[in-house]
Amino acid sequence: EERDWKKTKLSLERPYKDDRGERIPVLLDITPDGEQVFESPENPTKLLGENLRRIFTERGVDFFERQDNLPSGVAQPLDTAEQQNEDEESALDPAKTVLTPEELFNLRMECIPQLLWVRSRIFAAIALGEMTQARDVLSLLLSSAPPQPVSAAVSLPPSALTATVVTKPPPISSVEVFNAQLTIGGKDEALRKAANVFKQAATKLEKSRQSSENYWADALKIRKANWGLVPAPLPLGAPTGKGSDKTSKDFFVSFGLEESPVQFRRRAVAHMGTYDTESNSLQFPHRRQHRLRVSLTMADDGKTTYTSRNAPDLFSAIGPNESLTAAQKEVMDEEVFSVLIREASNLPTASTRVSERLIVIDMDDDECNNIEFSHHNDVMTLTCDLIYHTLHALLLCMHTMQKSQRILSRVPSKSYAPASPAGRSVLLQPIIDLLQYQQFCTRIKTELNKLTSALRSAGVPCILRFDAVGETGQYLQRRLTSGDSSLRVGGEALLRIDDKQTLRLTFASPSSLTAHLPQATLSIASVPQLCQLLSDEAEKCLLSKLCEAGEQYDRTSIASTWFVDAVSGKTVGRWEGCIV
Repeated sequence: EERDWKKTKLSLERPYKDDRGERIPVLLDITPDGEQVFESPENPTKLLGENLRRIFTERGVDFFERQDNLPSGVAQPLDTAEQQNEDEESALDPAKTVLTPEELFNLRMECIPQLLWVRSRIFAAIALGEMTQARDVLSLLLSSAPPQPVSAAVSLPPSALTATVVTKPPPISSVEVFNAQLTIGGKDEALRKAANVFKQAATKLEKSRQSSENYWADALKIRKANWGLVPAPLPLGAPTGKGSDKTSKDFFVSFGLEESPVQFRRRAVAHMGTYDTESNSLQFPHRRQHRLRVSLTMADDGKTTYTSRNAPDLFSAIGPNESLTAAQKEVMDEEVFSVLIREASNLPTASTRVSERLIVIDMDDDECNNIEFSHHNDVMTLTCDLIYHTLHALLLCMHTMQKSQRILSRVPSKSYAPASPAGRSVLLQPIIDLLQYQQFCTRIKTELNKLTSALRSAGVPCILRFDAVGETGQYLQRRLTSGDSSLRVGGEALLRIDDKQTLRLTFASPSSLTAHLPQATLSIASVPQLCQLLSDEAEKCLLSKLCEAGEQYDRTSIASTWFVDAVSGKTVGRWEGCIV
């Protein structure tokens, strides 16, 4: 419940009635006898008569007659006295009268003696008054009788000094209550304001302490995570002369790559926020919030397009480490995009369209349109993710190559000549080669699947083992870390027909295919050539199968001879003058 003293309401209006409802008179004076002199109430009739009397006295008895005789719109002229007053005022007005230096000097010489004479007369009058008062006091003391015993009453002459006891009149109760309430309210408000000031100061001190603790805690976390700390430049206006203290008072966090260009390293800078109110204490003055997106669009024989995009890594800014990781990803994406723009114009195997924020690479292949592909959004999304992370790995590989060349260029050896990367596509060409290799492997596997399906339909057992990438992930990682950005991968396909005949195919990126036959090793340059080879091998297998079936049949009846005619491409059987 609210206390009673808080319910007190103070009126700022001056009290004009007492507790009995009567008007409070205005106190003018208190006499020595204690009598109070109040302001007499004004009579409106008497006040009106006084004002009329002043009009006739100051303006004349015929004021109203003269006022009526004036034409309309013309003011009454001033009388002689008022004109004289205005002349005197205009004479005294410094804006209307300007004195020359000679007139001012003469006026000064005339006024100063008179002022001195007046001042001397005033001092003489004051001194005369003090002497007269002292003489009267001495006369009074000398004329008084000698002191009498204590029991006797002493009576002073009538002209002696007397004392008057003046008592303060009791205050009006309503006024006294109002003054008390006003005093209490003013003190309460002052105390509340003072308490509020101390509370705000304590809150600011606590926030400052907490901010300082968070500042150093985050700084230690950043240092523990092995982020780069560099001294901050001196603030604007700091003394830089000889003998001045040039020690840095703060630090910057550098999260850029070591071998990145200067324009990217300058943007990859963050600093700790001193007066930060949010959870994230790091400030990124040059952050652009740009991310790299990889989109892959493919078309089948029905001209139906399938488009998929990579899923960007989103880091929640719950701490300084996560914020720096997200900012570093953005800077790396911007650097990758700048390198892709530079390399897109030098691609020999694809047509490109480059704009400010978009790079479109068209890799049309006529052979690709005649093959049916099974498109899955998840597989294409994973492919886009693989391309995105491979671009980052290739960027690090390019930085490693640049660092190696810079170190080796300092070696004093005449035989060393650093390889110039001019005109060489380090990031874009390996990705295009891998995509072409993927489609190349898909076409090869499609042709092999057609052959195995046909043979199995004919009753010939077939086993197909297809390995598109023969290298392991550790091997590819070692190649990237060693500075080799070619990323050439290879694989093999092994087809075993009827558990006897084996066909081995090896391929390498981007579109190199080799067939290993028992008689020779052939390099295949096109898909029709591959189809012809597979058709020949299947035909040879079927002819051999027919030959074996004929020999097995003839063993139970008559003697015959079965063989395969390679020239005519037929299986021939002979017995007792008959030929099949």
